[in-house]
Amino acid sequence: MTATLDTTVTDSEPGPEETGLVRQPQRPLLELVPSTRRADVQATTALTAEQIEELGRRLDAIRDRVLDERGASDAAYIRDVIGKQRALEIGGRALLFAGVLPPAWIAGTAMLSIAKILENMEIGHNVMHGQWDWMRDPKIHSSTWEWDNVSSSAEWKHSHNYLHHTYTNVVGKDRDVGYGILRLSEEQRWTPYYLGNPLYNFLLSLFFEYGVALHDLEVEKVAAGEKSWSRVWQQVKSIGRKTGRQVFKDYLAFPALAGPFFLPVLAGNLTANVVRNVWSHAVIFCGHFPAGAVQFSEEQLADESRGEWYVRQLLGSANLDGGRFFHLMTGQLSFQIEHHLFPDLPSNRYAEIAPEVRSLCEEYGLEYTSGPLWKQYLQVLGTINRLALPNGKR
Repeated sequence: MTATLDTTVTDSEPGPEETGLVRQPQRPLLELVPSTRRADVQATTALTAEQIEELGRRLDAIRDRVLDERGASDAAYIRDVIGKQRALEIGGRALLFAGVLPPAWIAGTAMLSIAKILENMEIGHNVMHGQWDWMRDPKIHSSTWEWDNVSSSAEWKHSHNYLHHTYTNVVGKDRDVGYGILRLSEEQRWTPYYLGNPLYNFLLSLFFEYGVALHDLEVEKVAAGEKSWSRVWQQVKSIGRKTGRQVFKDYLAFPALAGPFFLPVLAGNLTANVVRNVWSHAVIFCGHFPAGAVQFSEEQLADESRGEWYVRQLLGSANLDGGRFFHLMTGQLSFQIEHHLFPDLPSNRYAEIAPEVRSLCEEYGLEYTSGPLWKQYLQVLGTINRLALPNGKR
Protein backbone atom coordinates (compact mmCIF):
# COMPACT_ATOMS: atom_id res chain seq x y z
CA MET A 1 0.00 0.00 0.00
CA THR A 2 1.08 3.61 -0.46
CA ALA A 3 2.26 5.47 2.60
CA THR A 4 2.96 9.16 3.10
CA LEU A 5 5.95 10.67 4.85
CA ASP A 6 4.56 14.08 5.70
CA THR A 7 1.21 15.80 5.46
CA THR A 8 2.50 19.35 5.22
CA VAL A 9 2.00 20.78 1.75
CA THR A 10 3.27 24.17 0.70
CA ASP A 11 1.45 26.47 -1.70
CA SER A 12 4.37 26.54 -4.10
CA GLU A 13 4.84 24.51 -7.24
CA PRO A 14 7.56 21.82 -7.20
CA GLY A 15 11.06 23.20 -7.37
CA PRO A 16 13.15 23.04 -10.55
CA GLU A 17 15.27 20.20 -9.15
CA GLU A 18 12.08 18.13 -8.73
CA THR A 19 10.75 18.73 -12.25
CA GLY A 20 14.07 18.51 -14.07
CA LEU A 21 13.92 21.88 -15.77
CA VAL A 22 17.23 23.39 -14.64
CA ARG A 23 20.86 22.66 -15.32
CA GLN A 24 23.96 23.12 -13.18
CA PRO A 25 27.54 21.90 -13.73
CA GLN A 26 28.34 18.33 -12.67
CA ARG A 27 31.54 16.30 -12.83
CA PRO A 28 31.84 13.41 -15.33
CA LEU A 29 30.84 10.01 -13.96
CA LEU A 30 32.43 7.70 -16.55
CA GLU A 31 35.78 7.39 -18.26
CA LEU A 32 35.08 8.68 -21.75
CA VAL A 33 36.79 8.60 -25.09
CA PRO A 34 37.68 12.18 -26.12
CA SER A 35 34.76 13.59 -28.11
CA THR A 36 35.12 14.88 -31.65
CA ARG A 37 31.57 16.22 -31.82
CA ARG A 38 30.83 19.88 -32.41
CA ALA A 39 30.10 21.69 -29.17
CA ASP A 40 26.45 22.59 -29.54
CA VAL A 41 23.07 20.91 -29.91
CA GLN A 42 22.41 22.88 -33.10
CA ALA A 43 25.08 20.76 -34.78
CA THR A 44 22.80 17.70 -34.51
CA THR A 45 20.13 19.34 -36.67
CA ALA A 46 19.79 21.38 -39.86
CA LEU A 47 18.01 24.15 -37.95
CA THR A 48 19.25 27.67 -37.47
CA ALA A 49 19.50 29.17 -33.99
CA GLU A 50 16.43 31.27 -34.73
CA GLN A 51 14.40 28.22 -35.77
CA ILE A 52 15.42 26.37 -32.61
CA GLU A 53 14.26 29.22 -30.40
CA GLU A 54 11.03 29.53 -32.37
CA LEU A 55 10.41 25.82 -31.82
CA GLY A 56 11.10 26.34 -28.12
CA ARG A 57 8.49 29.09 -27.93
CA ARG A 58 5.90 26.89 -29.65
CA LEU A 59 6.60 24.04 -27.24
CA ASP A 60 6.35 26.47 -24.33
CA ALA A 61 2.93 27.46 -25.65
CA ILE A 62 1.76 23.83 -25.58
CA ARG A 63 2.96 23.47 -21.99
CA ASP A 64 1.35 26.73 -20.87
CA ARG A 65 -1.96 25.77 -22.47
CA VAL A 66 -2.09 22.41 -20.69
CA LEU A 67 -1.13 24.01 -17.38
CA ASP A 68 -4.02 26.45 -17.77
CA GLU A 69 -6.45 23.64 -18.68
CA ARG A 70 -5.72 21.38 -15.70
CA GLY A 71 -8.85 20.73 -13.68
CA ALA A 72 -11.41 18.35 -12.27
CA SER A 73 -11.12 15.74 -15.02
CA ASP A 74 -7.36 15.43 -14.46
CA ALA A 75 -7.79 15.12 -10.69
CA ALA A 76 -10.50 12.50 -11.20
CA TYR A 77 -8.15 10.55 -13.48
CA ILE A 78 -5.31 10.15 -10.97
CA ARG A 79 -7.69 9.41 -8.09
CA ASP A 80 -9.39 6.74 -10.21
CA VAL A 81 -6.03 5.14 -11.08
CA ILE A 82 -4.99 5.13 -7.41
CA GLY A 83 -8.31 3.55 -6.42
CA LYS A 84 -8.04 0.83 -9.05
CA GLN A 85 -4.39 0.16 -8.14
CA ARG A 86 -5.27 -0.36 -4.49
CA ALA A 87 -8.20 -2.59 -5.38
CA LEU A 88 -5.92 -4.71 -7.57
CA GLU A 89 -3.37 -5.01 -4.78
CA ILE A 90 -5.93 -6.01 -2.16
CA GLY A 91 -7.60 -8.47 -4.53
CA GLY A 92 -4.30 -9.95 -5.67
CA ARG A 93 -3.03 -10.47 -2.14
CA ALA A 94 -6.35 -12.01 -1.11
CA LEU A 95 -6.26 -14.48 -4.00
CA LEU A 96 -2.69 -15.45 -3.14
CA PHE A 97 -3.93 -16.61 0.27
CA ALA A 98 -5.64 -19.36 -1.72
CA GLY A 99 -2.54 -19.73 -3.85
CA VAL A 100 -2.28 -23.46 -3.24
CA LEU A 101 -4.87 -23.60 -6.05
CA PRO A 102 -3.06 -22.85 -9.35
CA PRO A 103 -5.83 -20.63 -10.85
CA ALA A 104 -5.92 -18.51 -7.68
CA TRP A 105 -2.11 -18.21 -7.62
CA ILE A 106 -1.93 -17.17 -11.29
CA ALA A 107 -4.75 -14.63 -10.96
CA GLY A 108 -3.44 -13.27 -7.67
CA THR A 109 0.12 -12.91 -8.95
CA ALA A 110 -1.08 -11.22 -12.16
CA MET A 111 -3.22 -8.73 -10.21
CA LEU A 112 -0.41 -7.95 -7.77
CA SER A 113 2.07 -7.53 -10.64
CA ILE A 114 -0.22 -5.03 -12.37
CA ALA A 115 -0.79 -3.21 -9.07
CA LYS A 116 2.96 -2.87 -8.46
CA ILE A 117 3.56 -1.66 -12.02
CA LEU A 118 0.82 0.95 -11.72
CA GLU A 119 2.05 2.09 -8.31
CA ASN A 120 5.60 2.58 -9.51
CA MET A 121 5.05 3.92 -13.03
CA GLU A 122 1.73 5.71 -13.48
CA ILE A 123 1.38 6.81 -9.86
CA GLY A 124 4.68 7.03 -7.95
CA HIS A 125 6.92 8.16 -10.80
CA ASN A 126 4.50 10.85 -11.94
CA VAL A 127 3.40 12.04 -8.50
CA MET A 128 7.06 12.53 -7.53
CA HIS A 129 7.56 14.59 -10.69
CA GLY A 130 5.13 17.08 -9.18
CA GLN A 131 2.54 16.43 -11.91
CA TRP A 132 -0.32 16.54 -9.40
CA ASP A 133 0.98 19.08 -6.88
CA TRP A 134 -1.43 21.70 -8.25
CA MET A 135 -4.30 19.72 -6.66
CA ARG A 136 -3.01 20.66 -3.17
CA ASP A 137 -3.90 17.16 -1.98
CA PRO A 138 -1.43 16.15 0.78
CA LYS A 139 -1.95 12.49 -0.10
CA ILE A 140 -1.03 12.95 -3.78
CA HIS A 141 1.89 15.35 -3.59
CA SER A 142 5.57 15.11 -4.52
CA SER A 143 6.63 16.30 -1.06
CA THR A 144 4.77 13.52 0.78
CA TRP A 145 4.65 10.51 -1.52
CA GLU A 146 6.75 7.44 -0.75
CA TRP A 147 6.56 4.56 -3.19
CA ASP A 148 6.81 0.77 -3.08
CA ASN A 149 10.44 0.72 -4.19
CA VAL A 150 13.83 0.37 -2.48
CA SER A 151 14.87 3.89 -3.62
CA SER A 152 13.76 6.60 -1.22
CA SER A 153 11.67 9.32 -2.83
CA ALA A 154 14.16 12.05 -1.86
CA GLU A 155 17.19 10.31 -3.41
CA TRP A 156 15.23 9.31 -6.50
CA LYS A 157 13.92 12.81 -7.12
CA HIS A 158 17.48 14.13 -7.16
CA SER A 159 18.98 11.44 -9.41
CA HIS A 160 15.99 11.17 -11.75
CA ASN A 161 14.06 14.44 -11.79
CA TYR A 162 17.15 16.61 -11.64
CA LEU A 163 20.18 14.74 -13.00
CA HIS A 164 18.46 12.55 -15.60
CA HIS A 165 15.90 15.04 -16.86
CA THR A 166 18.40 17.89 -16.96
CA TYR A 167 21.19 15.92 -18.66
CA THR A 168 19.10 13.50 -20.74
CA ASN A 169 21.39 11.13 -22.67
CA VAL A 170 24.46 13.30 -22.03
CA VAL A 171 27.24 10.75 -21.69
CA GLY A 172 29.22 11.48 -18.54
CA LYS A 173 26.42 13.35 -16.78
CA ASP A 174 23.23 11.32 -17.16
CA ARG A 175 23.72 8.40 -14.78
CA ASP A 176 20.93 6.48 -16.53
CA VAL A 177 23.30 5.93 -19.46
CA GLY A 178 24.53 2.56 -18.27
CA TYR A 179 23.43 2.84 -14.62
CA GLY A 180 27.08 2.65 -13.62
CA ILE A 181 27.47 -0.94 -14.82
CA LEU A 182 26.68 -1.07 -18.58
CA ARG A 183 28.45 0.33 -21.62
CA LEU A 184 25.71 2.02 -23.63
CA SER A 185 27.73 4.57 -25.56
CA GLU A 186 30.69 4.42 -27.91
CA GLU A 187 32.10 7.35 -25.95
CA GLN A 188 32.52 5.14 -22.87
CA ARG A 189 36.06 3.78 -22.96
CA TRP A 190 36.01 0.00 -23.43
CA THR A 191 37.59 -2.31 -20.84
CA PRO A 192 37.40 -6.12 -20.59
CA TYR A 193 34.80 -5.65 -17.84
CA TYR A 194 32.25 -4.75 -20.51
CA LEU A 195 32.42 -8.21 -22.06
CA GLY A 196 29.80 -8.98 -19.44
CA ASN A 197 27.41 -6.34 -20.81
CA PRO A 198 24.67 -8.86 -21.77
CA LEU A 199 24.86 -10.62 -18.40
CA TYR A 200 24.87 -7.35 -16.45
CA ASN A 201 21.82 -6.18 -18.37
CA PHE A 202 19.94 -9.42 -17.68
CA LEU A 203 20.66 -9.16 -13.95
CA LEU A 204 19.78 -5.46 -13.95
CA SER A 205 16.38 -6.22 -15.47
CA LEU A 206 15.61 -8.78 -12.73
CA PHE A 207 16.73 -6.49 -9.90
CA PHE A 208 16.04 -3.15 -11.55
CA GLU A 209 14.79 -1.34 -8.45
CA TYR A 210 18.02 -2.24 -6.65
CA GLY A 211 20.13 -1.18 -9.63
CA VAL A 212 18.41 2.21 -9.67
CA ALA A 213 18.92 2.64 -5.92
CA LEU A 214 22.59 1.62 -5.94
CA HIS A 215 23.54 3.73 -8.96
CA ASP A 216 22.45 6.76 -6.91
CA LEU A 217 25.38 6.13 -4.54
CA GLU A 218 27.91 7.51 -7.07
CA VAL A 219 30.74 5.63 -5.36
CA GLU A 220 33.17 6.61 -8.12
CA LYS A 221 32.97 10.18 -6.77
CA VAL A 222 34.31 8.98 -3.41
CA ALA A 223 37.47 7.70 -5.08
CA ALA A 224 37.80 11.06 -6.85
CA GLY A 225 37.43 12.92 -3.56
CA GLU A 226 34.18 14.56 -4.67
CA LYS A 227 31.92 12.79 -2.20
CA SER A 228 32.36 11.70 1.41
CA TRP A 229 31.92 8.18 2.72
CA SER A 230 29.59 9.60 5.36
CA ARG A 231 27.22 10.75 2.62
CA VAL A 232 27.37 7.32 0.96
CA TRP A 233 26.65 5.69 4.32
CA GLN A 234 23.57 7.89 4.75
CA GLN A 235 22.30 6.71 1.38
CA VAL A 236 23.09 3.08 2.14
CA LYS A 237 21.12 3.30 5.38
CA SER A 238 18.18 4.83 3.49
CA ILE A 239 18.26 2.02 0.92
CA GLY A 240 18.57 -0.50 3.75
CA ARG A 241 15.48 0.86 5.50
CA LYS A 242 13.40 0.77 2.33
CA THR A 243 14.68 -2.72 1.45
CA GLY A 244 13.92 -3.94 4.96
CA ARG A 245 10.36 -2.70 4.77
CA GLN A 246 9.80 -4.35 1.39
CA VAL A 247 11.35 -7.64 2.49
CA PHE A 248 9.30 -7.65 5.68
CA LYS A 249 6.04 -6.82 3.90
CA ASP A 250 6.32 -9.06 0.83
CA TYR A 251 8.48 -11.92 2.06
CA LEU A 252 7.61 -12.24 5.76
CA ALA A 253 4.41 -10.49 6.89
CA PHE A 254 1.99 -11.41 4.10
CA PRO A 255 3.31 -14.97 3.70
CA ALA A 256 3.07 -15.44 7.48
CA LEU A 257 -0.55 -14.26 7.46
CA ALA A 258 -1.28 -17.05 4.99
CA GLY A 259 -0.28 -19.67 7.55
CA PRO A 260 0.13 -23.05 5.84
CA PHE A 261 0.10 -21.31 2.45
CA PHE A 262 3.27 -19.34 3.28
CA LEU A 263 5.22 -20.57 0.25
CA PRO A 264 2.60 -19.82 -2.46
CA VAL A 265 2.22 -16.27 -1.12
CA LEU A 266 5.99 -15.82 -0.91
CA ALA A 267 6.40 -17.07 -4.50
CA GLY A 268 3.60 -14.82 -5.74
CA ASN A 269 5.04 -11.71 -4.11
CA LEU A 270 8.53 -12.49 -5.40
CA THR A 271 7.19 -13.05 -8.92
CA ALA A 272 5.21 -9.79 -8.85
CA ASN A 273 8.32 -7.83 -7.86
CA VAL A 274 10.38 -9.43 -10.62
CA VAL A 275 7.64 -8.79 -13.21
CA ARG A 276 7.52 -5.14 -12.15
CA ASN A 277 11.31 -4.85 -12.40
CA VAL A 278 11.59 -6.49 -15.83
CA TRP A 279 8.71 -4.44 -17.24
CA SER A 280 10.06 -1.15 -15.87
CA HIS A 281 13.52 -1.92 -17.22
CA ALA A 282 12.17 -2.69 -20.70
CA VAL A 283 10.00 0.43 -20.91
CA ILE A 284 12.71 2.77 -19.65
CA PHE A 285 15.50 1.34 -21.82
CA CYS A 286 13.25 1.44 -24.90
CA GLY A 287 12.53 5.09 -24.19
CA HIS A 288 16.21 6.09 -24.17
CA PHE A 289 18.47 3.65 -26.01
CA PRO A 290 16.82 2.29 -29.19
CA ALA A 291 18.03 3.14 -32.67
CA GLY A 292 17.13 6.75 -33.33
CA ALA A 293 17.67 8.06 -29.80
CA VAL A 294 20.61 10.47 -29.90
CA GLN A 295 23.34 10.68 -27.25
CA PHE A 296 25.18 13.91 -26.52
CA SER A 297 28.60 14.95 -25.27
CA GLU A 298 29.23 17.32 -22.40
CA GLU A 299 30.62 19.93 -24.81
CA GLN A 300 27.21 20.19 -26.44
CA LEU A 301 25.77 21.63 -23.23
CA ALA A 302 27.86 24.81 -23.50
CA ASP A 303 25.56 27.86 -23.30
CA GLU A 304 22.54 25.67 -24.06
CA SER A 305 19.40 27.75 -24.61
CA ARG A 306 15.84 26.82 -23.71
CA GLY A 307 15.15 25.91 -27.33
CA GLU A 308 18.27 23.75 -27.54
CA TRP A 309 17.25 21.99 -24.33
CA TYR A 310 13.93 21.14 -25.98
CA VAL A 311 15.69 19.83 -29.10
CA ARG A 312 17.96 17.64 -26.97
CA GLN A 313 14.94 16.16 -25.20
CA LEU A 314 13.23 15.50 -28.54
CA LEU A 315 16.23 13.78 -30.08
CA GLY A 316 17.35 11.90 -26.97
CA SER A 317 14.02 10.18 -26.26
CA ALA A 318 11.83 7.61 -28.02
CA ASN A 319 8.15 6.69 -27.84
CA LEU A 320 6.43 3.30 -27.85
CA ASP A 321 3.40 2.47 -29.97
CA GLY A 322 0.36 0.89 -28.31
CA GLY A 323 -3.20 1.24 -27.07
CA ARG A 324 -4.66 2.93 -23.98
CA PHE A 325 -4.04 0.02 -21.61
CA PHE A 326 -0.46 -0.31 -22.82
CA HIS A 327 0.16 3.40 -22.27
CA LEU A 328 -1.36 3.15 -18.78
CA MET A 329 0.90 0.22 -17.90
CA THR A 330 3.96 2.18 -18.98
CA GLY A 331 2.98 5.09 -16.75
CA GLN A 332 2.50 7.04 -20.01
CA LEU A 333 6.28 6.68 -20.48
CA SER A 334 5.43 5.23 -23.86
CA PHE A 335 5.18 8.98 -24.57
CA GLN A 336 8.78 9.40 -23.43
CA ILE A 337 9.36 12.31 -25.81
CA GLU A 338 6.44 14.30 -24.41
CA HIS A 339 7.41 13.35 -20.86
CA HIS A 340 10.95 14.65 -21.34
CA LEU A 341 9.69 17.85 -22.90
CA PHE A 342 7.11 18.43 -20.17
CA PRO A 343 7.96 16.30 -17.09
CA ASP A 344 5.61 18.25 -14.83
CA LEU A 345 2.46 17.99 -16.97
CA PRO A 346 -0.22 15.47 -15.89
CA SER A 347 0.62 12.14 -17.50
CA ASN A 348 -2.91 11.66 -18.86
CA ARG A 349 -2.32 14.65 -21.16
CA TYR A 350 0.65 13.17 -23.04
CA ALA A 351 -1.51 11.20 -25.47
CA GLU A 352 -3.43 14.41 -26.23
CA ILE A 353 -0.38 16.53 -27.07
CA ALA A 354 1.68 13.81 -28.80
CA PRO A 355 0.18 14.50 -32.28
CA GLU A 356 1.05 18.21 -31.88
CA VAL A 357 4.63 17.40 -30.92
CA ARG A 358 4.97 14.94 -33.81
CA SER A 359 3.61 17.55 -36.21
CA LEU A 360 6.15 20.11 -34.99
CA CYS A 361 8.95 17.59 -35.50
CA GLU A 362 7.82 16.99 -39.06
CA GLU A 363 7.58 20.74 -39.70
CA TYR A 364 11.11 21.37 -38.39
CA GLY A 365 12.65 18.24 -39.90
CA LEU A 366 13.42 16.55 -36.56
CA GLU A 367 13.29 12.81 -36.00
CA TYR A 368 10.32 11.66 -33.91
CA THR A 369 11.40 8.16 -32.88
CA SER A 370 8.54 5.76 -32.14
CA GLY A 371 7.94 2.04 -32.57
CA PRO A 372 6.58 -1.14 -30.98
CA LEU A 373 8.09 -2.34 -27.71
CA TRP A 374 9.37 -5.63 -29.10
CA LYS A 375 11.22 -3.95 -31.96
CA GLN A 376 12.84 -1.28 -29.84
CA TYR A 377 13.80 -3.74 -27.12
CA LEU A 378 15.58 -5.87 -29.73
CA GLN A 379 17.43 -2.74 -30.85
CA VAL A 380 18.44 -2.03 -27.24
CA LEU A 381 19.70 -5.59 -26.78
CA GLY A 382 21.64 -5.27 -30.03
CA THR A 383 23.33 -2.11 -28.75
CA ILE A 384 24.18 -3.75 -25.42
CA ASN A 385 25.69 -6.79 -27.14
CA ARG A 386 27.57 -4.69 -29.70
CA LEU A 387 29.12 -2.41 -27.11
CA ALA A 388 30.33 -5.38 -25.09
CA LEU A 389 33.10 -5.63 -27.71
CA PRO A 390 36.00 -3.20 -28.14
CA ASN A 391 35.13 -2.49 -31.76
CA GLY A 392 31.41 -2.19 -31.13
CA LYS A 393 30.73 0.62 -33.56
CA ARG A 394 27.69 0.77 -35.80
